[in-house]
Amino acid sequence: MESRTIRGTEDPERATPGHRIAAILPCYRVGGRVLDVIARIGPECERIYVVDDCCPEKTGELVERECRDARVRVLRHDRNRGVGAAMTTGYRAACDDGCTILVKIDGDGQMDPALLPRFIGPIVAGQADYTKGNRFWDLANLRGMPAGRIVGNLGLSFLTKLSSGYWDVFDPTNGYTALHAAVARRLPLDRVHSGYFFESDLLFRLATVRAVVVDVPMDARYGDERSSLRPARVFGTFLFGNARNAVKRVFYNYFLRDFSVATLELIAGAALLAFGAVVGVEAWTTSARTGQPTLPGTVMLSGLPILAGLQLLLAFLAFDIAALPRRPIHPALEAAASAARAGDGRAALASPE
Repeated sequence: MESRTIRGTEDPERATPGHRIAAILPCYRVGGRVLDVIARIGPECERIYVVDDCCPEKTGELVERECRDARVRVLRHDRNRGVGAAMTTGYRAACDDGCTILVKIDGDGQMDPALLPRFIGPIVAGQADYTKGNRFWDLANLRGMPAGRIVGNLGLSFLTKLSSGYWDVFDPTNGYTALHAAVARRLPLDRVHSGYFFESDLLFRLATVRAVVVDVPMDARYGDERSSLRPARVFGTFLFGNARNAVKRVFYNYFLRDFSVATLELIAGAALLAFGAVVGVEAWTTSARTGQPTLPGTVMLSGLPILAGLQLLLAFLAFDIAALPRRPIHPALEAAASAARAGDGRAALASPE
């Protein structure tokens, strides 16, 4: 991976004292639209990272040649690795440079850079660790969204709620996001999905550290951009990825890290549901084979465990929905990091020459 900082005019005035805002633009087949995106990023942003994911249109060279914004730094991949890998590269570079809030803005012009203050606001105010766009907040704004995207987002949103546990967020594939750097350092970035499943997988990773996620209302914008996303190709990735993450999350939260009443509800509910289903299927096949009606006692032996199991599983689901993280973790992480730096400084002063 190569990087280059573009030299230009004076640095812009910082509009968020105490915070260093970085915008990360993953670029693949975005053409000259990225230049307009960069030009519309406001002075609240101190650094802009353009990540050229081995773009065949040579976006990195275009930006270096045409852009004179002193905030811009171009990062390159020697092969196409996916939007998730591009974001991981940007996150690491921004963290290494001391940035505190990391904003993802796609380079194709679909995301309005003027909304950036809206995304960093909850993080700056200490109300969230991660913010993401939600194009479904105002239903009037959906008129310009293709019907296929609406239906797909509805299904993906439910799957992502199951896998991440963030039951109060929607539009999981929305790529307009902001993340506090202290939280980014706690995430296993090398294990986050490198492709289009990145945003959904990142939500699961955030859930494992109990980060607070907040939706930010935004309008859907569609122009002449060309999307590299092919729904038919990634359907299996999203389905399998969400199913895997759902199992891992339940295991982490209800068996490995804690064992509560909700765990017992899950175990008992699943066992009763499975028992009732097995008895019912066996009774039905026996009745179909012999032609004899199923006895009322057998029906009850199947039906009651199924009903009881469903009730217990619904109780577990209610517990899971109520267990959303409410207190952002980045203030504590920053305090711990500051204390560690202060301790290192005192140790250095106390050490003999």
